[in-house]
Order: sequence, then C-alpha cells, then structure tokens
Amino acid sequence: RRARDLLTRLDLDLDVSAPLGSYSLAVQQMVAIARAIDVQARVLILDEPTSSLDAGEVAQLFRIMRQLRDEGIAILFVTHFLDQVYGIADRITVLRNGTLVGEYRTEELPQFSLVEKMIGQELDVLERLDEQQKRATVDAGGEAPLVDAADLGRRGAVAPFSLRIHAGEVVGLAGLLGSGRTEVARLIFGADRADHGQVRLDGTPVRNPIQAIAQGVGFCSENRRAEGIVPELSVRENMMLAMQAARGWLRPIPRRRQDELVRRYMEALSIRPANPELPVRNLSGGNQQKVLLARWLITEPRLLILDEPTRGIDVGAKAEIQKLVVQLSDGGMAVLFISAELEEVLRLSHRVAVMRDREMVAQLDNDDTLDADRVMRTIASGTPREEVTR
Repeated sequence: RRARDLLTRLDLDLDVSAPLGSYSLAVQQMVAIARAIDVQARVLILDEPTSSLDAGEVAQLFRIMRQLRDEGIAILFVTHFLDQVYGIADRITVLRNGTLVGEYRTEELPQFSLVEKMIGQELDVLERLDEQQKRATVDAGGEAPLVDAADLGRRGAVAPFSLRIHAGEVVGLAGLLGSGRTEVARLIFGADRADHGQVRLDGTPVRNPIQAIAQGVGFCSENRRAEGIVPELSVRENMMLAMQAARGWLRPIPRRRQDELVRRYMEALSIRPANPELPVRNLSGGNQQKVLLARWLITEPRLLILDEPTRGIDVGAKAEIQKLVVQLSDGGMAVLFISAELEEVLRLSHRVAVMRDREMVAQLDNDDTLDADRVMRTIASGTPREEVTR
C-alpha cells in the first residue's frame, strides 16, 4: 500500500508486486526516485539517469524532476547531454580532470561557451597547437569503401548512423565524453550487437568480434586496463593474444615465430623496457598502449579502430602513436580514430564525424574550411542530417 501511494504521487500505475526487472529502464529509474522520496530525501542525486532512455522516457523523468523541484527537493543532475542540461537545469557546474572549472546560471552560459569550458582550451590555443598542414582528403576513385556501416544503431546506446571508410583513410570521431563515440566503435567491431542496420567489410557482414578479427579488424579499447591488457601476462603473451585468437587456441603459434614478431614490433614501436618477458603491468601507460597497438598490428588488420589511444600517456609516446597512425594510413590501412582532443583529430583525420548526444550529426571533410571552431560549434548546436557531406 505504501509503495502504491508513493508511485501514485509520481503518476505511475504499476503492479508493485511484479519483479522490477520486468519493467523498462525508465520505470526502474522512477522506482529508484520513489525510494528516495520514501526516506524523505531533501537532496536527490541523479548520476546519468538518462543514459539508456529514449526521448519519451526522458520527458517522463523530467516531468517528475520538475514536480519534485517544485516541492522543495534539491536535485543534482549529472549528465553529458547538452540539450538535457539546458532543458532541466537552473545552474550548471563544469568539472574537468577532477577540478572545478566554474559554476554558471544556465541562461547566462551559451552552449558554445559550455563546450569550450568542458574541452578546456580556447579556440585560438587549439589552433596554435596544430601547425601541421591538413591531410588531403582520400580520393577513392570510385572504389567501394572498405567499411560500410549502413543505418547502424543500438537502442539506448547510439542513434542509427551511416559511415563509410575507404582503404588508406583516417576518419576521426569528435564529440564530448558520453556523446556516443565509443558506442560507434563497439558497434562497428561487433562488440555490441546492433539492433538496427548492419556493417560490412568489403561487402561481408560483420556481426561479432570473431568475424571482425577474421576479416581484418583491430580494436584498441578506450579502457586499456579493463578491456585491453591482461596484467598478469607478459608483454609477449599480451602482444600475441589477437593473432592466437584468430588462429584458434588448438593451433598454438610456435615460440620462434612469437619471438620474431614480438621483437620486430617492440623495436618498431620503441616499447620500453625492451624485455618481452616482463609482466605488462610493470610498463608505463604509454608503453602498455603500444603493446595493445602491437597486438593488433601483428594481425595485419585492414581496419584499425583506435579509441582514445593517446589518453593518459606522455607527450613523447603520444607523438609516436600519432606518427604511426599517419604511416599506417599512408600504407593503405583504414583507421577509425577517436579522441577527445580536437587538435589531435584534426591533425590526423581525412574526415571528421561529429557525435552529439548519442547521434552522428555531421561528417565533415578535413579541408581548409574545417577548424576547431567549426567542429566545436557543430558539437554545441548539431547539424541537420541533410548537411552531411558524404
């Protein structure tokens, strides 16, 4: 009876005896809020409550948030979705790298200014950082794309998008944290199952990582510690994992072949210390990232997906990885390059796909008209789908 009374207060008509898991994520969020009301909370903290909700469910949540606000409850709403910030918040607090950037009244902070504060660099500073000449757009010469993601999407993760990548082309993914960049990468690799559209590599469908690896796709995850390295294994063993998985575990790679490949890529990537039998956990973050790159390069991929490959590593290692990306694409490899650093995306990419609120809002040729200002404005405001250049 008490549960029903609480839910009635939120205009929810539910069977309170049913398992919570039988209801949608939106309803589960409402029940969690009702629980907070039951303990007479004066402050309600909602940490990314809309990350898996559709537009209708978000509207329902916001209705209840406004109702609770009007009843005197203070609400702290944590989100990466810009439109939602401006749709519900009275004030905005911006955090970056664990420090407070500032606190602003919502009506006094334009979206473009908010993006600047979140990224942490003024436009003129970003432009000075990139003194290299832009990379020329790849001329496909009418050839079919190597990668063709057609209307690919996953409900609650990323809206359906279409993206083509040609051999020798670097496509950068730009957008704020939480904008859906990683979700795009995981869908293309098959790590997450799409419920809309499909991705083809040279015309052959890719539905899971096993097929992806067999067809020549490599994927360096954003979270190298949790999803990349196996800390208890040696550098050599970590480097050989993808090739061994592709061969099958019943066909072990001869030790002499392992030593030859590991030695070649340790030298090529300047991995230090140069001891392949050390536990990989003993290496620095930059060298662990190089080990993951070596793992996939050993498989000689045709498409390499790099999700934040230079995050948390020193400047020297970052420069080496950026140089390697250029060399790989010049050699004919297709690369999907994801980074929160705009200058890095602009320096390496032939085209830039822009993500905003889990939607690919634009694909922009990296020509003389594209700069950090234009990308940031696209992130802040979005671009209609009909303006996509390809």
